[in-house]
Amino acid sequence: MKIFNTLSRRKEEFVPLTPGKVKMYVCGPTVYNLIHIGNARPMIVFDTVRRYFEYKGYEVQYVSNFTDVDDKIIKKALEEGVDARVISDRYIEECKKDMAALNVKPATVHPQATQEIGGMLEMIQTLIDKGHAYVAEDGTVYFKTRSFKEYGKLSHKNLEELQSGFRELKVTGEEDKEDPNDFVLWKPKKEGEPYWESPWCQGRPGWHIECSVMAKHYLGDEIDIHAGGEDLIFPHHENEIAQSECANDKTFARYWMHNGFLNIDNKKMSKSLGNFFTVREIGEKYDLQVLRFFMLSAHYRSPLNFSADLMEASKNGLERILTCMEKLKGLEEAAEGQAESCGEQENLAQADKLRAKFEAAMEDDFNTADAVSAIFELVKLANSTADSSSTGKYVSSLRETIGQLCDVLGIITERKAEILDSEIEAMIEERQQARKAKNFALADEIRGRLLDMGIALEDTREGVKWKRV
Repeated sequence: MKIFNTLSRRKEEFVPLTPGKVKMYVCGPTVYNLIHIGNARPMIVFDTVRRYFEYKGYEVQYVSNFTDVDDKIIKKALEEGVDARVISDRYIEECKKDMAALNVKPATVHPQATQEIGGMLEMIQTLIDKGHAYVAEDGTVYFKTRSFKEYGKLSHKNLEELQSGFRELKVTGEEDKEDPNDFVLWKPKKEGEPYWESPWCQGRPGWHIECSVMAKHYLGDEIDIHAGGEDLIFPHHENEIAQSECANDKTFARYWMHNGFLNIDNKKMSKSLGNFFTVREIGEKYDLQVLRFFMLSAHYRSPLNFSADLMEASKNGLERILTCMEKLKGLEEAAEGQAESCGEQENLAQADKLRAKFEAAMEDDFNTADAVSAIFELVKLANSTADSSSTGKYVSSLRETIGQLCDVLGIITERKAEILDSEIEAMIEERQQARKAKNFALADEIRGRLLDMGIALEDTREGVKWKRV
């Protein structure tokens, strides 16, 4: 298996630290709002990487964090007049709903930054003790970038060039830095912000330290794969390497994987351009399996352009697979023990070759675009060879092969049962009656059942509104 390692800028053979096991850390979202489709790309991509490792028999420890203390979270909390924890808890739950709708498997662990403060204080003190960090007069703790001789090895940036670039960008409050490249490990509290006690001041952690600590806590000093969007290469992942390797005296991660950017109609996604879409908004127009299928239609390292035309093409492609699987299921149920023909054996041998083609694509740096092509060839084989004269064994084998490979990509091959509007309205009326009778347990149960069916309710002044999610 070959993986493109951002660290070396080349494909390398994957050799795990422990045979048969993979320790993988993926940077998760900052939870201050609903996730957008740019957030969804790394979630889908690295969930697929995990699924392939599991398909090949590896035991995968998959850790993906939630950043639940951040300037954006604090700003939203102040706007709403609530505690920052209210905001982060709300959007962690909303994020989990969107991940489930995208068929992204829950991580082995989803750590939260605010629950790991003790580990952060410990690592920061270790860095101070080793001479890799220092405390400014106001209690801010900075990492001493020049103390790590390999700084810049991931992003391939030169420290001298960085210093000249930062010289003009020095901001108020950073006058105590020894070097413009030094970055914050711990910062003093501000009025109205959440804070924690520390040996240096009441405050909160810098952004970069949280992932170093959570990776160490749940996966150990050394991990196999660290992954995220390419926007995280510098400074976030570069700083993680510096902190972790200086604190632990070991290589932090063996392989670094980064997905390419997602553009909208060939433009960068931006609220100011009016081309910013949340996963929920896309879910109102398409089944989110279509979005997942679209995300896997290109190689993960390539820039990906989102457009209505490309989503329609993905919808049609997914429909071909679902229609084929529906046909095979019907043939399988109707099969009556027909005699096996030599033609079926030849076709099954061809199906095995296409499975091997799928695996070869995935083992070449997880080339999902070519893997999808192999699935389409299997669909073509099934459509052209399976009919009412086929044996149940033959049909079942084709259906199982396509289903297994789609499952590696996180593609669900059974159609959702269509829910009639009249059924939804009847359940909403039943919920309303339960609420009038003050049977809130039943009302909540009905709401939950509807959500499981892909229907979200919203209680408004004008009455109950619903939408498909």
